[in-house]
Amino acid sequence: MAAWSKPIRLSEVRGPQAYELAPDASQRAKIAKDLGLVGLPAFTAQVTVRPWLDGAEIAGRFEAVVEQESAVSLEAFEQPLSGAIDVRVVPQGSPNAAPASGELELDPDAADPPDVLESDVIDLAAYATEHLALEIDPFARKPGEAFAFDAPPEPDSPFAVLKKLKGEGP
Repeated sequence: MAAWSKPIRLSEVRGPQAYELAPDASQRAKIAKDLGLVGLPAFTAQVTVRPWLDGAEIAGRFEAVVEQESAVSLEAFEQPLSGAIDVRVVPQGSPNAAPASGELELDPDAADPPDVLESDVIDLAAYATEHLALEIDPFARKPGEAFAFDAPPEPDSPFAVLKKLKGEGP
């Protein structure tokens, strides 16, 4: 079961509908665990769902404060994250879905193909959580922290070692 859910039926999307999403503290704790975070002190999303072809378009923004462990010092720290939510969904069997087989032409500037729903239900919270997950830095560092790397000394070549053994080298 998902940590947080806000389902709406595709069949009920008739015009633009605005939603404010905010998980409670226990739901944020479950989301944080699922995403490998120390904590999720804040997470909200504002989305608008409107009809799109035979499906729906979900557009909006999310704001969050994530608590992560620094990849350098392993200390926990908080940082704000925000991002856009822009998804299109279509029902199964839709002629507007991406082709299931064959060659796909990938255009990096084109919009993503629509998601194909497994049922008549759109889970707005799942899309907000997915977009949050995409913004999380997997190797986050506390502000001002730098990774200091000291390269090991270059090992002597086999010939230099032989010279040392013969007493010819330094």
